[in-house]
Amino acid sequence: MTVFHDQRAALEHHEFMMGPARGRLAVSLDMLTDALVLVGQHGVYCPSSRNPSRPALDLQTILSQINGAKELISSVMEQLRQEKEAQTK
Repeated sequence: MTVFHDQRAALEHHEFMMGPARGRLAVSLDMLTDALVLVGQHGVYCPSSRNPSRPALDLQTILSQINGAKELISSVMEQLRQEKEAQTK
């Protein structure tokens, strides 16, 4: 199965409200947020042996990369919004 099938309802909803590009980006952000939650939960059960108050190093890397991807997607969504507003003026 593809993401288009698995996330069909969310894609239809967001694409209708925001357009195809921004809708798909919004669903991507939701999926990344869900992944962050799962990694965060895993981090509770797999603390770093060096510093028990922090997640293991591999989880820290995953969290950093997912947060970076979310930031990039958010910036693209904002740019698309600004371009759309500029076209309507």
